[in-house]
Amino acid sequence: MGTKKRHMRAIVTGNQGYIGSVLTDVLAEHGHDVIGIDSGAFRDVSFVPKKNDVPNQIYKDIREITADDLKGADAVIHLAALSNDPLGALNPSVTFDINHRAAVRLAELAKQAGVARFLFSSSCSMYGVAGNAPVTEDASFAPQSAYAEAKVLAERDITKLTDESFAPIFLRNATVFGISPRMRLDLVVQNLAAYGYLDNVITILSDGLPWRPLVHVEDVARAFSFLLEAPRERVAAQAFNVGRNDNNLQIKTIAEMVREIIPRTTVSVKNEHPSDSRSYQVDFSKLHNLGFAPQWTVPEGIEDIYKTYQAINFTRDHFTSDAYITLSRYQTLMKQGRMDADLRIR
Repeated sequence: MGTKKRHMRAIVTGNQGYIGSVLTDVLAEHGHDVIGIDSGAFRDVSFVPKKNDVPNQIYKDIREITADDLKGADAVIHLAALSNDPLGALNPSVTFDINHRAAVRLAELAKQAGVARFLFSSSCSMYGVAGNAPVTEDASFAPQSAYAEAKVLAERDITKLTDESFAPIFLRNATVFGISPRMRLDLVVQNLAAYGYLDNVITILSDGLPWRPLVHVEDVARAFSFLLEAPRERVAAQAFNVGRNDNNLQIKTIAEMVREIIPRTTVSVKNEHPSDSRSYQVDFSKLHNLGFAPQWTVPEGIEDIYKTYQAINFTRDHFTSDAYITLSRYQTLMKQGRMDADLRIR
């Protein structure tokens, strides 16, 4: 874009999560100072080693953040959330409390603290169900879950805070895939790859026809860094779909890609369950036209996942561990009394 890069002081909420632990490395590589705020639910998880530790780490529930925590920051990158549909369904009222109300409150506090830029990790799942044409940022929403609905409400209310001193930016991420130190094995690409790797059979229980837009976790991290540095007048109060047009794929196609990369693997379409209601393709041209190009294709991501599974000697214990399945981790913490019914870490 031809503008000189400015080093910024960026607060990342949820910095110890799946995207956050990759994003903080990317921001550090770009010379930004990073402060992490995280509940610590996954602090002991390490699927692969992390490159850099965050020098300034605050352990706090995002519902407890104060304006003082945010003072002196140039930007807040807000990732912390109940991060998928099954977890959102665990307690829908807490989902709205965290993913909607706490997000809006955080944006209000950031504005109060003099933070100029607020990057919100949103989701393409807000589009929910769409026809055959890829949807742009102007498409109407059809959220199919509490998780997606809360994202719609958060975007709506945070947008209202925009003025000449406060610029919210919304990154509507496609379904993320790829290796992270805080790995998630409940996401479709690594999940199918795990079945292929461990069982040599990828069983699809539905017809495999629903479409999913996909994006690599490193590309999401790079998109945040790009929009953090982009000229304000080109990004303020705007939403950007984050992904690649050629990564709009049907579930059965993803399974076939896994089969081609992991040796001796077959695909079995059982079609026992009704097709998933969530099916949509997304148009990613807007961010691309601004100058950002995601690098990873899905086959490249599967190749990297396969090599990593080999390198760490991936077993069924990994696959069933609560360390890598978000919903299981929260259920375990609650069972152990380390998390209360409102999903606050004790």
